[in-house]
Amino acid sequence: MIFDAWNLVLLNRAMKKPQPIRSVLENTLKRLEVDVPLKSYSILGAWNEIVGATVAAHSQPRSIRNRILFIDVAHSTWMQQLQFLKPTLLEKVNNFLGEPLIQDIRFKLGRILLRSPSPSKRDPRQEEDLDEATLKRIEKIVQNIVDGEVRKALKDVLMKGAELEQYRMKP
Repeated sequence: MIFDAWNLVLLNRAMKKPQPIRSVLENTLKRLEVDVPLKSYSILGAWNEIVGATVAAHSQPRSIRNRILFIDVAHSTWMQQLQFLKPTLLEKVNNFLGEPLIQDIRFKLGRILLRSPSPSKRDPRQEEDLDEATLKRIEKIVQNIVDGEVRKALKDVLMKGAELEQYRMKP
């Protein structure tokens, strides 16, 4: 058998000490920047806390794509006002995240869903709105996440997404 350079590289990799799957996954997620969107989505649940009750009553984050936060706004007057506040909002959002993960904010006229004043004051009975199969599916997804904070954040995002999807499906 002839060993070329590639076979030698593969042999060296195979002989290295195995790494825990957690560290391999963490490194992979960081390299792919998958952890950035997950962290960014915490904005959706904390919008009221980030911008205050008045602004939150007239606006709602809709999605995040390519580090751009898309926000639905209830009225064109509010859209104009938020356009003036855009640098301040961007700073508040990134301060909340602890790092500059959002590079721009875009506003669009849209429907604003009524929300509870704060995610921490969320009524646990609201979870009953989701069917049992959806709740079990979400629990199954998050059950193996060791970090309690990450598990709770992901569960909150999945719950909000399921609730939003259910709301959108209503006639």
